[in-house]
Amino acid sequence: MKHLYLIIFFLFISFSYGQSAKSNGDIDGFSMYPNPVTTGKVYISTNLNAPKEIFIYDVFGTLLLKTTILGKELNLSDLDAGVYVLRVFEKDKMSTRKLIVK
Repeated sequence: MKHLYLIIFFLFISFSYGQSAKSNGDIDGFSMYPNPVTTGKVYISTNLNAPKEIFIYDVFGTLLLKTTILGKELNLSDLDAGVYVLRVFEKDKMSTRKLIVK
């Protein structure tokens, strides 16, 4: 019986370690404002300020918007009010945030 607990313990530790490891990491200095969005525009800034590929999904995982921005401003005037998932790719890094549009 002690062997079973030991095996379960090691499986739990290995699963936890695998979840906490970052492959490429979060984008350094990532910030998004304002959130919730009320003006139809959101500003996304990072330390590199390189071109960013933007994906916006609804809560069901359907891709609603795919675009690339060169600066900081992202126009969201075509989106209805609701909760979305914003995924940003810059160079080899990615950040995912919840986006609220009012």
